[in-house]
Amino acid sequence: MTPRLALSSIATKARGNHLAPLGALHLEPDEVPGYTSLVLLGPAGPDFWPHVTAAPEFADGAPDPLDRWSLRVIGALASDLGARAVFPFDGPPWPSFTGWARRSGRAWSSPVGLLVHDTTGLMLSYRGALALPHRIDLPAPASRPCDTCDGQPCRTACPVSALSPDGYDVPACKTDLDRPGNDCMARGCAVRRACPLSQGAGRTEAQSAFHMGYFR
Repeated sequence: MTPRLALSSIATKARGNHLAPLGALHLEPDEVPGYTSLVLLGPAGPDFWPHVTAAPEFADGAPDPLDRWSLRVIGALASDLGARAVFPFDGPPWPSFTGWARRSGRAWSSPVGLLVHDTTGLMLSYRGALALPHRIDLPAPASRPCDTCDGQPCRTACPVSALSPDGYDVPACKTDLDRPGNDCMARGCAVRRACPLSQGAGRTEAQSAFHMGYFR
């Protein structure tokens, strides 16, 4: 019989690969059939990127090294814990990571439309999730940080206002990336960096540049 794991035990297991639970929830019966709880996993601090880029997936020259690392590492973690690994890039159909994030009580829509997290701010990202065959005890929901954020600097960080609650103006964003003085490609999206809580993610500039390269 698979042991009933507490969220703290999963956090301890995930920490070995510089991952952390960034939210947890109880599943509806038809979401991941046969599983009743879900733990969302994301990068844990500034040591995540050196750890990942030292992995074999980043040395073999094949595409999508970060996704392949996630498949291997989170897949092995799921096997060890008697869980099922679920990934945001596994589709179609695409798993509902955005909806799960909101239901976890630790992520909300921000004033610019992006999801904001209670500890990682606008640098929120999920590498995968663990679906568990038993119900786990969930922590109390956090409070939406934007409601008490002084000045909400994310609203004015983008010079072309590409991000708003009404949507994402991708052409305007990509055009501004070519503007002299724009440092988003090297350091990450200025809007994401402007969030005071984003520092809690420990996101290195090299990691942000990697993701921006895929976006470009």
